[in-house]
Amino acid sequence: MSNATVTRPRAATAPGFDVEAIRREFPILAQRRNGKPLVFLDSAASAQKPRAVLDAIDDCYERYYANVHRGVHWLSQRSTEAFEEARETARRFLNAPDVCEIVFVRGTTEAVNLVASSWGRRNVAPGDEVLISELEHHSNLVPWQALCEERGAKLVVAPIDDRGEIVLEELERRLSARTRLVAVAHVSNSLGTINPVHEIVELAHAAGALVLVDGAQAAPHLPIDVQALGCDFYAFSGHKAFGPTGIGVLWGRKALLDAMPPYQFGGEMIRTVTFEKTEWAPVPHKFEAGTPDIAGAVGLSAALRWIESHDREAVAAHEAALLAEATRLFEQQPDIRILGTARHKTALVSFVMAGVHAHDLGTILDEEGIAVRTGHHCAQPVMKKFGVAASARASFALYNTLEEVAALADSLDRVRELFGTAEAAR
Repeated sequence: MSNATVTRPRAATAPGFDVEAIRREFPILAQRRNGKPLVFLDSAASAQKPRAVLDAIDDCYERYYANVHRGVHWLSQRSTEAFEEARETARRFLNAPDVCEIVFVRGTTEAVNLVASSWGRRNVAPGDEVLISELEHHSNLVPWQALCEERGAKLVVAPIDDRGEIVLEELERRLSARTRLVAVAHVSNSLGTINPVHEIVELAHAAGALVLVDGAQAAPHLPIDVQALGCDFYAFSGHKAFGPTGIGVLWGRKALLDAMPPYQFGGEMIRTVTFEKTEWAPVPHKFEAGTPDIAGAVGLSAALRWIESHDREAVAAHEAALLAEATRLFEQQPDIRILGTARHKTALVSFVMAGVHAHDLGTILDEEGIAVRTGHHCAQPVMKKFGVAASARASFALYNTLEEVAALADSLDRVRELFGTAEAAR
């Protein structure tokens, strides 16, 4: 079926949601590519930044920047105050019980590596097991694989079905008295699947295992309450949640963090040092060696407060409308195959076009001003599950519009023309 025969939507996506006002807060979205409006559909890789975040970072560097915690002068005191205010903002964003449970890291990848290195080496022994799912991002797979190889433990994988959903019965069947930890994504980066984290936590805890949740894709889209989820560790990245790169958060239960050895060594994470013995600072500082990303934390704080300033239900409704429209348009085109049709998804569509490699598709879309992600999305086992080497991924955020969804669908006709596959799509 040709895109030209598809009826385009004309109504707003959600009552009271002003997407154009949102878009005006993102200077980068006003650009053009090859004379065409920029259509940015790669937010799952890294979201764009609102003016509030850009201004907060500039303000830090222009008005009060200095190193934190160790200075007595007023710039250092003001920087320290802003840095610790960011920690409190992150605590509130996650509904964590205690601000000292918020550890600043470079992102989700470092957070997972921190737990694998610090908690894992202390608690995983030969013969033990770490359970993950088949849809994990490499960053929530490879650290556990390496830990298991180092410790003589076993990496166990819970399968997903053809919709891209974790099969809970199979996950439960793979839990045992040897399972030390379950590591699972809150939202799949490659398929958009929203996992039933609370149910997984209950199953894992009943088996005596801890749970780490990779929240990188959840933070921009879902309200997060670590107390309600019941997990033991939760991690997310600032850059996917409209904040700067190089900053993220690891939340962990205080008792667990207290018992874990430091991840890195140096300044800031010590209480006293002698040549005979060094004593560590209390959490969270025990895990924050060296000068932290001060402006990054300030920018992250601004991003989280910006997210919280919006009606989350209206945002969710808007994003759901984008997903529904993209799914509707793609399902009408016989040469398009959607990967992942979970019943609960965020606004993300991974797809392949018959006869066209994903990288070629992405390159042509870029010439049309449309930015999508192509490749295996750091989830090669997921691609293998669906029998492809790569896919294109259109990921939406609250600043995207129904018109941009239509532009994506229309631009696929240009791909067909160049590859001579237009007749096959009719």
